[in-house]
Amino acid sequence: MAARSLSSILLKGVVGLPVARLTTLASGSFYRHGMQFSTTVPNDSDTHEDFKPTNKLESSGLSLKDIVEQDVKDNPVMIYMKGVPDLPRCGFSSLAVRVLNEYNVPLSARNILEDPELKNAVKTFSNWPTFPQIFIKGEFIGGSDIILNMHQTGELREKLKDIAANQEKPE
Repeated sequence: MAARSLSSILLKGVVGLPVARLTTLASGSFYRHGMQFSTTVPNDSDTHEDFKPTNKLESSGLSLKDIVEQDVKDNPVMIYMKGVPDLPRCGFSSLAVRVLNEYNVPLSARNILEDPELKNAVKTFSNWPTFPQIFIKGEFIGGSDIILNMHQTGELREKLKDIAANQEKPE
């Protein structure tokens, strides 16, 4: 009888907790905090050409290999991941972002789920088959397991210290 009362109390407590509102509707569309967000735009014939989105990768004239090289060169911390840092789409990508966020460094990212050709270009560039893939100061580091291990041993702090120092604002 006491066990039933306890479970009833616990169940009522759990039911009263707020529910996270993050529901995926379809590819590229999701709800968060009661608002709908979309990463894609429907092909609307009423939209003027000036306001239609463009694919910057396609219109840049650069090859995917060039884009990956430029990403890695131009961004002190670059992560190719499933999803984006604010909404990772796999546990390994989520883990990598959480570890890197501990160091207050600017994090640049590309979502490989949006472009299978980019995904293949990154694999070829790094000669590494899995994601996420993390590059720090132009050097391929590895995935979430390697970043986590480097974090635990202090090696990641050392590697990121000059990047993190550049982010600190003098008071």
